[in-house]
Amino acid sequence: MSNALARVAAREGELLLPGLLRCGHCGRKLHVHYSGKLGRYHCSGARLNHGTERCISVSGLSIDAAIAHEVLRVLKPLGIDAAVKAIETQSSEVTAGERQQRLSLQQARYEAAHARRQYDAVDPANRLVAGELERRWNEALQAVASIETEIAAMVARRPPPLREQEREQLMALGADLERAWLHPAATAATAATCKRILRTALSEVIVRRDGAIIHAVLHWQGGNHTELEVKQRLNAAGRHNPRIPDDAIALMHELARLMPDRQIALLLNRIKVATGNGNAWSQGRVRGFRNHHEIACFREEEWSERGEITLNEAAEIVGVCNMTALRMLRCGTITGRQVCPGAPWVIKTADLAGLSRRKLLAAPLTSNPDQQVFGFQ
Repeated sequence: MSNALARVAAREGELLLPGLLRCGHCGRKLHVHYSGKLGRYHCSGARLNHGTERCISVSGLSIDAAIAHEVLRVLKPLGIDAAVKAIETQSSEVTAGERQQRLSLQQARYEAAHARRQYDAVDPANRLVAGELERRWNEALQAVASIETEIAAMVARRPPPLREQEREQLMALGADLERAWLHPAATAATAATCKRILRTALSEVIVRRDGAIIHAVLHWQGGNHTELEVKQRLNAAGRHNPRIPDDAIALMHELARLMPDRQIALLLNRIKVATGNGNAWSQGRVRGFRNHHEIACFREEEWSERGEITLNEAAEIVGVCNMTALRMLRCGTITGRQVCPGAPWVIKTADLAGLSRRKLLAAPLTSNPDQQVFGFQ
């Protein structure tokens, strides 16, 4: 299958490269995800097919800008040629439409002359034939007059020749395709044109992520290749990403192993940990943070796989209430850890081996040797 057939058609949306990007890690096509008008490219084939983590997720704004800039750099000489051809076409006295009408006028005049010759050659005594030929001659003359009127209207609508200043502006615009590409007055039709230009110039773009650097290999239609390095400096909104403290990233790593995104958002808001932009957390923001930092999502079976239980489960095993188990954790009778205030206690099942209610009540819960235990019946 040729590259032209393998590429998908341009889709609607703000991003310019849907269908052109391919993951350099697994070889699958990158998908597009929009949050409002802002979008990201990501490879989700491995996660959907094999349950593994997502290969790559990049901001659509930065990768689009870098690849478009490279394409415009290559096409800049062609833009000057296009401007010259536009000037020649505009300054031409006869357009393609006028030429077509003039050919039609020649044909109509020939038919009118032929109808006249037929009328002149008929015997006047044959009034029926003469009347029919006269009618055909009149119709041919009307067709000639109609085409002449259309040609006159086209000549009247012909734009005036370009002034010298306008010619210079057009040449400057052809030499600066990037200014036309990024003009503030660009519309959805302009975006569609940009997508067609990119698909005409490129057959495919291979992207691979190495930390904060995106390595892109542009495969041109002519068979050449260009390598680019794109630094992920902008987020999806086009702003610089705020500096995320390392302890916040580590905290998210820990919490993602303990609870789903919705509970993480509630916990972070409760302990007054804000996002990098100072906003409150939501389930979507937690999910976006995890995806950006390549943190796997929570799975229910993780606790049992690691041999860990919660405070409630530990209390049931020991045979005490939850508050008693909490006091035992705080005094060190039961070993456990808590990632942050409000997070669930994590207790190893192996640490509860040998603990029972009778053994716990055999000794005081304090280190004071004078403390005695009351035995109730």
